Amino acid sequence: MLILVVNAGSSSLKYQLLNMEDESVICKGNCDRIGIGGHISHKGDGVALEQDVSFPTHTEAFEKLVEVLTTGDTKVIDSLSEIGAIGNRIVQGADVFSKTEIVTDEVIDKIEALAELAPVHNHGAALALRACKSVMPDVPMTVVFDTAFHATMPPKAYMFGFPYEDYKELHVRKYGFHGTSHRFVSSAVAKAMGRDVKDLRIVTCHMGNGSSIAAVDHGKVVDTTMGFTPLDGLLMGTRCGAVDASAVTYIMDKRGLSPKEMADYMNKKSGLLGISGISSDNRDVSAAAREGNERAKLANEMLQYQTKKYIGAFMAAMNGADAIVFTGGIGENDSPTREGACRDMDALGIKLDNELNATIRGKLAKISAPDSKVEVWVVPTNEELLIARDTLALVNG
Repeated sequence: MLILVVNAGSSSLKYQLLNMEDESVICKGNCDRIGIGGHISHKGDGVALEQDVSFPTHTEAFEKLVEVLTTGDTKVIDSLSEIGAIGNRIVQGADVFSKTEIVTDEVIDKIEALAELAPVHNHGAALALRACKSVMPDVPMTVVFDTAFHATMPPKAYMFGFPYEDYKELHVRKYGFHGTSHRFVSSAVAKAMGRDVKDLRIVTCHMGNGSSIAAVDHGKVVDTTMGFTPLDGLLMGTRCGAVDASAVTYIMDKRGLSPKEMADYMNKKSGLLGISGISSDNRDVSAAAREGNERAKLANEMLQYQTKKYIGAFMAAMNGADAIVFTGGIGENDSPTREGACRDMDALGIKLDNELNATIRGKLAKISAPDSKVEVWVVPTNEELLIARDTLALVNG
């Protein structure tokens, strides 16, 4: 069976077409910079495409995806009818969805109804689902939820200090996100180390336009940085990350912002973009920092410091760690961020091979020094393969 996996992120729409007979990738690509321009990268059947395209929303990105799969030099299938199923990554399932589901109009409506819990993601995902469903109405579709892997967190980790009624009546708690990625890389690094994931303590750092860190203790998540929504935790592309709640109400009062306007302020105007004043894209910010832009340098330093701080906190939660994993667009490709996050961590047994680290981009590699007590790895994530496996299992009953 051919399965198309669609992974709609906050500013990207990654995709892979897989042949599940051998789990081989027929083609893959990424519609990037959605909402801030647009670019598509596509590889398949010996053909590569790099093209700037206007992507105001995820809908235009999906339409371009269909075009490259079925037409021109990039064509890999003659007809959309050759695709047996489509699997989609969804950020927020809250307590409405606890497992992978077959897509229906009702399911899409429920996903969009949860958009207030994932303002940057769920609406875009719903748009992608509707666009996909309209183009391929007879192909079964599934949704795999990011929140599922974090369901093993204990109450002491997922509860907030609000009155207990807010948890019972409003379901306000930490949910955690990027679960499919954390699940994949924790298993992948265990395999690379020749160990069983159930025997390891791993800190997984998924770092991209959206970033989160998870403590995976013997195969189960015990804590993670993202919370009630993907806004919490690390500084991100346009998200502020963890802040004092009183600072939120203070800014609202001083700037005369409504709750909706403040949510947009924190989710879409803050983070790397808000600090640097340059861009939400770490590549642009880092380039400006290298040219001497002080605000861009500060944004880089904040991200590295916060990553380092959370790694230390999660090692404390697990009484140590056997491995630290970097993944995602920044984690896999930006060696200065990895180096900054692991700098001066000798007391915790973390020592990076800086020369080796500087050479690693987008490939599986151990980057810790030989005498490091904690292994440090770069592990390319493959959320798409896990989604395809879950989709195949569900479609086959």
